[in-house]
Amino acid sequence: MSIHKYFWGLNPKALRDTPRILKNPDHPLFVERAYTLLSRCDAPRELFRVMPKKTFISAWPKIRRHWIRMGTHEDFRAWWETIYEQLLGDQKTRPNQGTPAPTLVSIGNQIRSERLKLGWNQSDLARRARVRQPDVSAIEKGKKNATLETMLRICKVAGIRNIKLFPE
Repeated sequence: MSIHKYFWGLNPKALRDTPRILKNPDHPLFVERAYTLLSRCDAPRELFRVMPKKTFISAWPKIRRHWIRMGTHEDFRAWWETIYEQLLGDQKTRPNQGTPAPTLVSIGNQIRSERLKLGWNQSDLARRARVRQPDVSAIEKGKKNATLETMLRICKVAGIRNIKLFPE
């Protein structure tokens, strides 16, 4: 992989050091370099040539926090979050995974039902409600405890006037 295509602002020495830095999550520049690479790269194969998958999986929460603080390239962050979740699923060791609350599952099912009646996909609903599509997916699965404000926006754009809070 030609790493210089992702790090065009680095001097030659920093560019030579970057592959070593990306293999060491304890390095002080690791998070910054990982963020730069991930915000410019959309090819997991290229990433995993310079950063081992195990390193990515263990460091993602720290990288994600940095990314949120930076407040840029949200689509790329959501995309890499999906890659992270897929890798965790492949390992069969998902941390902090429990059964979604029945109430959240019920609400999610009602939202999904109304969305499908409208003939919308999740992206359509997300765009109209000004939320991210992965959040719509998580809400519909009952895996995300969305804020009341977010739920109100989703219900308003989908024309949902009543939601049963407790499943039968």
